[in-house]
This record gives sequence, structure tokens and C-alpha cells, in this order.
Amino acid sequence: MTGRPLRIVHVIARLNVGGAALHVLQLAHEQKRRGHDVLVVAGTLAAGEESMEYLADELDVPLHRLPALQRELSLRNDAKAIRELRRIVRARRPDVLHTHTAKAGATGRIAAVLGGRPGASIHTYHGHVLSGYFGHGRERAFRTIERVLGRTTDALVAVSAEVRDDLVAFGVAPAGRFAVIPYGFELSALANPEDDARKRLREQLEIESGTFVVGWAGRLTAIKRPLDLVRTLRALVDAGIDAVLVVVGDGEDRVDTEVCARELDVWDRCRFVGYQRRLQDWYGAFDAFLLTSANEGTPVAAIEALAAGRPVVATRAGGTGAVVEDGVSGYLAAIGDTEALAGRLAALARDDALRARMGERGAEDMLRRFTTERMTDELDALYRRVVRA
Repeated sequence: MTGRPLRIVHVIARLNVGGAALHVLQLAHEQKRRGHDVLVVAGTLAAGEESMEYLADELDVPLHRLPALQRELSLRNDAKAIRELRRIVRARRPDVLHTHTAKAGATGRIAAVLGGRPGASIHTYHGHVLSGYFGHGRERAFRTIERVLGRTTDALVAVSAEVRDDLVAFGVAPAGRFAVIPYGFELSALANPEDDARKRLREQLEIESGTFVVGWAGRLTAIKRPLDLVRTLRALVDAGIDAVLVVVGDGEDRVDTEVCARELDVWDRCRFVGYQRRLQDWYGAFDAFLLTSANEGTPVAAIEALAAGRPVVATRAGGTGAVVEDGVSGYLAAIGDTEALAGRLAALARDDALRARMGERGAEDMLRRFTTERMTDELDALYRRVVRA
């Protein structure tokens, strides 16, 4: 670290299982390790979500829970969250107020404008909800809000060039206002998965040793297109591959996904295991990883799967292409093209050497590019530029 220690307050809507929460907690841990005074303020989980607050305890990250900060729109709760955030910022006088995710970005930045008076305000777009999540009316309103908030923010961060380009296209701010700072994670624990754990999990799931295991991890929600997971499995089996789909995670679309598996007669080839903590063991149990999303900021599950040496077959959604190198560490296909996804998985299932080569290249790439140290260095430099300004 160069320069004096900084007082930093991170605000995130909720610490649910996902890339944004993991990013914030590991970033705060590394910043604290470097001598900064760091606090994470987090809101309330939505119904059915799994918490990652345990990681704050494991990493010794100071955490302030703010119940009024919630995912759903609520004039009463949102106004209360703004008041409480303004109070926190006034009390701590941070050099940097760093907001993450849409709701925290809105309430946190409004609190700063209404007298919170941080040294600098920074917002990270881990993706966006400006297309594909809501109806056209709401999307237009949210785009307008982001444009207004963007003018009050000292620095805007996008986790990939693709996310930045989307935001520029939606008129949030000109390209020059954005710093592209890719994610960084502690990935070393994912490298070289243990064979014993792989064997144990596959036995637990009653999967034969020669069966090709396709894995997925995340939240079962519409933007992830989970029904396409099942449709891809159906096409893969129709191509003559003895395959099983393992779904790690949960969400509001789980029931519909299970119904789809029954309707397509692949229920016996699906394993829905819910949320799991030791994901390194699960990635090790997979032969390949499948991602069917309609939109991604930066797909953290794909980064983790590649770090574990598992090739990824994914849709060309958002920042996925910045993670998966087509034909090198995996394959990319059009959103919704389950036949193409299945065809790529079939190629991997039939060629052990190809699978191993792609997994090795992916692991090398992830462990080199997506490090916590690199990300923290880049954010530290941005903080100091903005604070000096």
C-alpha cells in the first residue's frame, strides 16, 4: 500500500450467495489487511436467499446490518435506509463511500448527496438491471435514475468492458467516466480439486464412475434461464451421452426447473442439491460446467469452475466472453441455443484429452487474471486519484 490508510465504507444491498457479496467481503478483507479502516454495511436478504454473512465472520470483516436496506422497492424502507446510511457516513466520515448493486447504489449515493459528506463516492456495477429484469416502464425509470445518480458519483466502476458498454449504450454515462476493474478472488483453494472429495460426492449422488457430470451453481432465477439447463441435458442425452446434471443452488425458479426435468423425462438424471458452502469439492465432482444465462456482469461461477480445472460451456451473455475463451478454456453459444450447448458438451464428453487441456488452460488463466491483489491494487489507485481530486 502506498499513501496513508483510508477510511472506507462499503454498502451492498444484501450478502446473499453470489459474486457481488463474495467480491465485497474478500475486497474488504484485503483492504483491512493492508491497514485501511473498513466497514461493510449490508441489508436484508430476500425470501428464499441463502446468506454469506458467515464469510464476514471467517474473514474478520466488520459488518453493520441495516434491515431497512432491502431488495424490493419500498418508499418507507428506502427512505429509512437513506436516513440511516446518511447517519453512518456522517459518523464515520469515510474517505471513500463505495456502493455496490443497484439498491445500495441508489440509497447510498442519495444519502451522500443529502449531507452524508463522504470524501468521495464510488459505485461498482457488478452487472445491471436495466434490461431483461423488469417491464419497459420500470427499465426506463431505472435508466433515468442511474443517469442522474451517475452525475453525483465521483467514479463509476464496471466489472467488465461488456458491462461498461451496456451502461454507455443505456445512456448512464459516457465511456470515459467508467473505470473497468475486473473481479479478483481468492482462487487458490479451488485449484487441484481432491480426488477423494470427487469420489465421495459422486457416490453420495449415486452417479456411476463413467457418467459425464455437467455442473451448474447459482441462483435459480429467470435471468439465468434454468429451464435451458434441463433442455440442454435432454439434447445431450439424445446425442448418446450418458450424462447427469448437478444443480448447486436454489431460487424462485427451482420448482419450474424440476417440473421441466420431469416433463422432458430427465428427472432421474438431475440432482438438485441446494446451496453448498464448500464449492471447491462440488466443482471437482463436475466434468464440465454449464452456464445458460441471458445476462451476466462477470460470471463468478464460471471463474471458479475454470480455476478448478473444469471447462465451461456458456452462452454469450454480458461479460461471459471476458472469462471463457471460446475454443481454449471452453465454448460459447448463442443465448437459448440448447442444441449448440449440448453439442459442445458432447464434444467434451467424448474427448478426455480435450477436456483436460481446456481445464488446464482455464485454470492457468483464472489464477493469473482474477486475483484479489490485482483488483485491490487497481481500486486503491482509483480511490487515491478521486480522493485527491
